[in-house]
This record gives sequence, structure tokens and C-alpha cells, in this order.
Amino acid sequence: KVAQNFKRSFERLLHENDETRFGEYLNTIAGCFDPHTEYFLPEQKDDFDASLTGVMEGIGATLKEDGDYTKVVEIVPGSAAWRQKGLEADDIILKVAQGDAEPVDIATMPLSDVVKMIRGKKGTEVRLTVKKPDGRIVVIPIVRDIVVMEDAYAKSAVITNQKTGKKYGYINLPSFYRDFKTNSHNSADDVRSELEQLNASKVNGVILDLRNNGGGSLEDAVRMAGLFIKEGPIVQIKDNKKNIDVMRDPDPGIVYGGPLVVLVNSLSASASEILAAALQDYGRAVIVGGPRTFSKGTVQIVLDLDQILPEQYNSIKPAGSLKMTIAKFYRINGGSTQGKGVTADIPLPDLYGYLKISEKNLDYPLPWDTISAASFQKWTTGKFDISKLKKLSGKRVQQSKAFQFIGSDVAHLKYRQEHPYEPLQFTRFLAEQKLLQDESAQLKNLPVEQPDYIKINAFEINDSKDPQSSKISDWLTQINKDAYINEAWHILQDM
Repeated sequence: KVAQNFKRSFERLLHENDETRFGEYLNTIAGCFDPHTEYFLPEQKDDFDASLTGVMEGIGATLKEDGDYTKVVEIVPGSAAWRQKGLEADDIILKVAQGDAEPVDIATMPLSDVVKMIRGKKGTEVRLTVKKPDGRIVVIPIVRDIVVMEDAYAKSAVITNQKTGKKYGYINLPSFYRDFKTNSHNSADDVRSELEQLNASKVNGVILDLRNNGGGSLEDAVRMAGLFIKEGPIVQIKDNKKNIDVMRDPDPGIVYGGPLVVLVNSLSASASEILAAALQDYGRAVIVGGPRTFSKGTVQIVLDLDQILPEQYNSIKPAGSLKMTIAKFYRINGGSTQGKGVTADIPLPDLYGYLKISEKNLDYPLPWDTISAASFQKWTTGKFDISKLKKLSGKRVQQSKAFQFIGSDVAHLKYRQEHPYEPLQFTRFLAEQKLLQDESAQLKNLPVEQPDYIKINAFEINDSKDPQSSKISDWLTQINKDAYINEAWHILQDM
């Protein structure tokens, strides 16, 4: 199996086309300026757009490599593949055909190339030759359509303490998404809607979960901060000519004014850091989670190279796109998050905390610096005592079996990072791998510490036949087992 993997890797290197190699060459140059300036091949730009908008054109299937073949992992509920009902999880895709064209054998083909063949414009047909788990070979025609990745959008739940009758809201925000081409989903409006639902439920506090949120639309980060404060500055931006622009919330209205906890970790980056920093500087929220966020404090724009290339270069179009760093952003207190991130008011053990995944560990990061603070007024309604909250949280974390295990796992990860050696004896290597697998399994099944008098509901489940209902039910189960959400809920009660 190891030999097969090496063989497949070398075959892919040998079969890379000139376009891919040229893209890698351009990115080698672009990466010398800063970690976030990069060139996108046309299909890579489509992936980037999909990550920002949560929308793409295709069939709606999640795929993975399985040996020499491509396996279906999941069908997106409501998608073209879901409506067609032929393609299912665990199907092996053998061939791909465009409409009535001859099928192309995709065995040994890189997953990225397979995805490129299966995706396509809305209304066009792709025919997949697949092998079913029972061994049958069938041809499945699917007409491509718009795929909306609901998992990428904001969603909320209500956590009810059935002893006291008090309710608390939970909002999960995977990214700061926005489709700049249409007036479809955007994260600021979606979070507003979730807050309005939570207000209608008369919640006594809200948890905003930004863990693993790598950022996205700067506009949405600014607008979202405005949902929690009166008008005022949110973030400062300095360009390469040292011009400073202060982005403000112009709306004096507040959608939600109650107790607020923001959950972060070391993978919370960019727009997540803008929002968390603003709410922290205003004294509006308690920041809880990983000791420090990712620390990306730069601003990028994406240029479509087809729009700027002269006509004599029409033969090389589509030429792709360039994502280019044009500015740095700063907190309203004048400090940059670049290289330093946002420090949690109440730190919790972070599984990623000892891994080298922050901005400062990337190649050629821009330096940290400061500018003058903006003029703003601190939040004075419902003030909270951070030192008291931190002390109460610390006692719970010390007694928590889940956090005890997370802490020991973090210590093991730190040790492995400081001692990056693999045993040469095969039996010792297998033992080490088994230990890692066992720890991973335990992390997925941490002891549930949510009290049995807690009930968690979501607004989205109205119909058991809805394709999203089972996914929402699974999501609620995950919330119930999440030690970080459990601790955030306790902190809200302490506030």
C-alpha cells in the first residue's frame, strides 16, 4: 500500500500540465511578499468564490480519494444529486462523461481533476459510471444545478435550563460569507435574523461561536459588530501609503444588547479577529477559548486578470486571478492583530494551541505595529467582572474530565512537536500510531458534561421530511457534547 501511494504521487507529478506548473511558479514568487498574496488558476478561483459565498454550480456531492478511485462521501441535501436519487454515499466513481460524449476513465486521476470534470454550468448534464457497494455498475445522469452549502451558513439553537426556565442562545458562524455578485445569503444579515429569532425566544444570553472561522468579508464583520453596539468605529485600515480609513457602524440601533460570549480558537482568523477585537475593546463581550487567535491582520482584494490584460493577450484567457494584500487592519485601540491575534479574556485549553499554525509561523508575514487609537465610548450597560468570571471558569475547568483529557492531549501534541522523530522499529511505530488513533477516538467521544436538565432546540427543524432535519439533529447532538460550548454556557450564567 505504501508503494502504491508513492507510485501514485510520482505519477501525478509526471502528469502535471504546464498550466499547473506555471501557477506553482507564480505562487513561489507571490509568496515572497507575504503569505496571503497568491495566484489562482481559473478553477481555483471558483473554489475560492465557493468558500466565500457558500454557493457553487455542480451536482452536490462530497468526494474523497479511495486508493486509485474516487469515492462519494456525502450528498448535499436538496442538491441536484440528492434530487436525482441515484448517487449515494460509498459509491465508487469509475468514469465521467459530459452529456452524450464518451466516458473518461478516472482511475488514478487526482481528485482535483475529477472534481473539475464533474463540476460545470447549471443546466448541463454529467453522466457518472459508478460501482455500487453491492458490486453493480450503473450509469447515473445528473443535470447540474446551483449547490447551496447550508453547512457554511449561520445557524442557531436555544439552550434551556429547565430548572430555572432561563434560555440562552447559541449561534454558529463558520465563515463571514457574502456573494458580491448577487443579493443572496450574507453572514451579517443571517446573524441578524438568528438574533431576532433568539430575541423572540427571550434568551438571557448569547454565545457567538467563531471557532475555526477563517474569516471572509470585511464588510460583514463590520456590519455584524454593529448588531451588538451603538454606532461607532469597528476597525481601522492602513494602506501602503499610510492612509488610515476608519470603518464604522453608522446605525445607532442594537439588535441584541444582552450578555454575550464569543468563542474563539487559534483557527479563528481575519474577519473573526476584527469582530472579536472590536467587541473586546468596547467591553461588549467576554472572549472565551484558545489563548490566542490566528493573528492574520491583513486585507486582500481579488483581481480578475482577464479584466486588466490587453487585447493582444486574449489567447491566454482565462488567465486566472490574483489575490493581493493591499492593507493592514488595526483594532480601534490602535493595536494590530497581525502576528499577535486576539487574546482570550478567559483562556481554555486549545487543541491547536501548540501547533505551528498561526500567522507568525507562515513564510514572510508582515510585522506587528500600532497606530493611534480611534475615538470610541466603552459599553456601559450590563458590565461584567472578568476576573471573577475567569476564577469561576478556572475552577470548573480543573474539575472537568473533558478538559483534563484535552489538556493531556495538548501536552502530548506539544511533546511530539518538540521531538519530531519517528521510531525506526516497526513495532514501536505501530504502537505510536495506535496511541494517536486512540487519542483521536477519545477526543470524538469526550464525556458529556451538559447537565441532564439542559434542553437544546433549533429553529430549523420544522419538518422531519426536510433534507436538512437529520443534519440539524446531528448538529444539536454535537452541541450537547461540546465541552467549550458547555463552559461558555456556564460563563453566561455567571454574568
